[in-house]
Amino acid sequence: MSTPKSKQAAGILERWNGLGLWAKIGVSAVGLIVLLGVAVLVVRWLTSLTAIQGFMTTYPGASELPANAPVGLPAWLGWQHFINTFLILLIIRSGWQVRTTKRPAAHWIRNNKGLIKTPGNPTKISLDLWFHLTLDALWVLNGAIFIVVLFFTGQWMRIVPTSWDVFPNAISAGLQYLSLDWPTDDGWVNYNGLQLLTYFITVFIAAPLAIITGLRMSGAWPKNATTLNKIYPIQAARALHFPVMLYFVGFIVIHVTLVLATGALRNLNHMYASSNEVNWWGFGIFAASLVVMAAAWFLAQPLFLRPVASLMGKVTK
Repeated sequence: MSTPKSKQAAGILERWNGLGLWAKIGVSAVGLIVLLGVAVLVVRWLTSLTAIQGFMTTYPGASELPANAPVGLPAWLGWQHFINTFLILLIIRSGWQVRTTKRPAAHWIRNNKGLIKTPGNPTKISLDLWFHLTLDALWVLNGAIFIVVLFFTGQWMRIVPTSWDVFPNAISAGLQYLSLDWPTDDGWVNYNGLQLLTYFITVFIAAPLAIITGLRMSGAWPKNATTLNKIYPIQAARALHFPVMLYFVGFIVIHVTLVLATGALRNLNHMYASSNEVNWWGFGIFAASLVVMAAAWFLAQPLFLRPVASLMGKVTK
């Protein structure tokens, strides 16, 4: 027998399910803003306590880097940043289309000739999935180049923890962000503990998870590997792949917000102009990159994808 509370909960759930996607996003955004407001008030009270102030004095937010750590952000890192942003934006777009489109506008079949041949016939996939997989391949290639150069140049020391005090420093930096008393930012020399851990998770945990879960769901995964498929079932990959995408979306939103809120001109110069000066060059390059990404977003539709996909296979309805 249902109780008044259960009926009320069922009514709330029914109304929620009846909302459209953008309405749900709007309601969720308002709820998140309220929660953040409450968190700010709580953290500002916490940081007024003597014990917390002593903790933040001991751990100001950033760990010391090794003596041989490089200073500054080289031009190759700026280009890598743009290429990665460009690709991940389109990967998220195409991945969402693959997930939500019920009747694809077109399909694609790989040409089974040349250097890459398979005994059986190639599988027909949607044009959206072809675009997603193509972007994935480019993203993995770009990431592999990034990792190699990162370790070759020593830049890895800026995003890989080298001491245990990175964790209390990350907590300290988080308290400073939430209290709206921004931690001292000197990204040209050293990231704070929270930035370092976030970049480490993004590069060395989230990105590999996206790759191995995506690979498990792709047609390239060996279907006859019975033992391997039992150890790593496709259901596990599906359960992880979408949350990883949501992580990247959240990372991008928070990352861009903090870049603009904690010294936009200086931060954009670091990322796009490889300079520690405070001028408009980085902002100009950033604005140009937004135009390029907006154009790519517009062109990523069947009318423009068909000719490109036809170079690698056959496009059909």
